[in-house]
Amino acid sequence: MSNIQNISPTQLKQRIEQGEEFILIDVREDWELEISRLDAAQQIVLHTLPERAEQEIPKDKPVVFICRSGGRSLQAALFLAQNGWDTQYLYNLDGGILRWAQEVDPTLPTNY
Repeated sequence: MSNIQNISPTQLKQRIEQGEEFILIDVREDWELEISRLDAAQQIVLHTLPERAEQEIPKDKPVVFICRSGGRSLQAALFLAQNGWDTQYLYNLDGGILRWAQEVDPTLPTNY
């Protein structure tokens, strides 16, 4: 069992609206971001994470990972946890962009 924290789309939306400082990383492929994306997210495709994490992901700020349904984003958070990042800063968007579209922004395309 992992100790990566899940965050719901509603909780994430509240944190964005409150101006909380965190990093939002979308681990999906380019073609997926062409279908739907969150403007606040930066893209680090999951398979590039090992070579990019040390330079691009802070170890002292909250980081929320997002993907289509929550699986790849959890893998990303687990990778960081296994490589020196403190799990208190690592979050997985529960249900991914699909749940975000259901609960927060129903206009977001999810047809893939």
